[in-house]
Formats: sequence, C-alpha cells, structure tokens
Amino acid sequence: MTENDKAEYSLDCVGLYCPEPLFQTRKKLDAIEVGKTLEVVTDDPAAEEDIARFAKRAGHEIVSFKKKDGIIKFVIRRMK
Repeated sequence: MTENDKAEYSLDCVGLYCPEPLFQTRKKLDAIEVGKTLEVVTDDPAAEEDIARFAKRAGHEIVSFKKKDGIIKFVIRRMK
C-alpha cells in the first residue's frame, strides 16, 4: 500500500483502552466486505499486540503498521 492509497474504511479508537479497540476493530471488520481495507488508529499500547494477534488468528492481512509519537496505525484487509 503506497501513501497515495487509502483504506476504504477507518476506525478512530484514540482515547479508548483495552479491550475496546480490539472489540471495535472486530465489529468493524465483520461489517465490511471481503477484500476491503480498514485503517485503525489508536493510542492504546496494548492494542499493538492485541490487534495484530487478532488479525492473524482471524485470517486477515495486515497491509501496513506504523507507530509514531504514541499513535498506532494499522491497515487491515478483510480476507474472509
């Protein structure tokens, strides 16, 4: 995914803490079409591991991951 590409959907979880970012990510991924991408933005340190683990177990693809100044951004492609 290049900088010019954008996820089709976004989810802002800044200010929410475990387990809320994970729950909202799961709910939003369930609501989008297979093949579409979701950008998740959070500042919860636990979300880095929680969301990555969830995506892997659920069979989704992490297209990109960035962490800067306490903000974590995932772009996840729904695979099934």
